[in-house]
Amino acid sequence: MISDGSKLAVFMLGALDDQIGKMGAGLLRYSPHEIVCVIEPGHAGGSIPAAIGIDHPAKIVATVDEAAALGADVFVLGIAPPGGQIPDDWYPWIDKAIAKGMSIVNGLHDHLGPKYPDLQNGQWIWDIRQEPEGKPAVTLRASKMPAKRVLLVGTDMSVGKMTVGLELHKEARAQGIKASFVATGQIGITIMGRGVPLDAVRLDFAAGFIEDAVVECADSDLIFVEGQGSLCHPDSNSPLPLFRGAQATHLIMCHRAGMDRLMRMQAVEVPPLRDLMKLCEDLAAGGGTFIRPVTAAVALNTAHLNAEEAAKAIADLEQEVGIPVDDPVRNGAEKLLNTVR
Repeated sequence: MISDGSKLAVFMLGALDDQIGKMGAGLLRYSPHEIVCVIEPGHAGGSIPAAIGIDHPAKIVATVDEAAALGADVFVLGIAPPGGQIPDDWYPWIDKAIAKGMSIVNGLHDHLGPKYPDLQNGQWIWDIRQEPEGKPAVTLRASKMPAKRVLLVGTDMSVGKMTVGLELHKEARAQGIKASFVATGQIGITIMGRGVPLDAVRLDFAAGFIEDAVVECADSDLIFVEGQGSLCHPDSNSPLPLFRGAQATHLIMCHRAGMDRLMRMQAVEVPPLRDLMKLCEDLAAGGGTFIRPVTAAVALNTAHLNAEEAAKAIADLEQEVGIPVDDPVRNGAEKLLNTVR
């Protein structure tokens, strides 16, 4: 866990303006810690707003030496490559960061702790994707909680489920609502400092860990649970433990405007949203055994559209699905939050 006062350098080699740079982008938007720079030689000397449209003052530098000169003491792997493995050509950068006295935040499946056992002067390595202790079983405690539990679901991986949840959490807090955010992936856990790394947990215990995390938020009135994967994706198994553990009262469907096929699996078509929403509700309800959630709204990712195109896409989809639709990054999360409240 990153301590207060830390200064972060986010490593984004070749990925600052690529979808696989979502870890870094998420931190630039939401991290409570100071980010002094992004390490990306291809954009060195430029600005974060010009490169990716996020309003952040961090400098873009080319080397670890420059990051250290700016006072960075934590080196964060800000890239999420397919498969979650650390490429061999990253290790010289990691070696250099450790030699410069930096600690490491690693959200990938390859653990760095065993590779660097001899750290100095309080250095540490946070390998986020590690199964927590314990072997919890689901007891349906979450279903008895008075708090509304909102699970973010999606048509694909990387369509903004975490981002939508954090925007809703931020808006709820701004309105004075006692709200919590349950992180279930590397980015959300890095931002919040806690959570369940769902893709590092054995399937038998996954729902139990999610339930425990939700129950820990019992003093909240509104709990947002970060979604993972998609029922549409043949390589995704994470929605079911989220359904069972969270016992959601509401769902918010996340979708990218105009996307009719999976981004990295073009042979797979995205079904009509109304059909997918019903499927999620049916699966969550388990034929009537569990709580049947209501799909409250659709969060539409319009980052690739201009303002006029985005407004039309939102209006058209809202007419199609018959429930509120909005892009909370572009327009704020108030509309989506109000549908849940």
